[in-house]
Amino acid sequence: MIDLGQEELLKKLDDDDKAFIVDVRTKEEYEESHIPNSTLMDIRDPKSFIEEIENLDKDLNYYVYCHSGVRSVQACQIMKTFGINNVYNLLGGISEWGGELVKD
Repeated sequence: MIDLGQEELLKKLDDDDKAFIVDVRTKEEYEESHIPNSTLMDIRDPKSFIEEIENLDKDLNYYVYCHSGVRSVQACQIMKTFGINNVYNLLGGISEWGGELVKD
């Protein structure tokens, strides 16, 4: 797992055609606002979270975030135990994000 600040993440996303952005917050948090093109995988729903990890393409690069960075670190560690090696954690989570947001 590699920690990335916002600027590093934005730069990587610009250059990465295998990027997959994962939001590990709850459905309610996701619906309030999320990073564009992110996919919700709620870490607080362990059964569903593990099922979703098992279906991920191991060749993609996963950029993971939550609210402040705690759940995303846990998610990255779990993903690595399932053989997903290209995982990046957004430091500070969405609370530190100054980029574009989707608000439902």
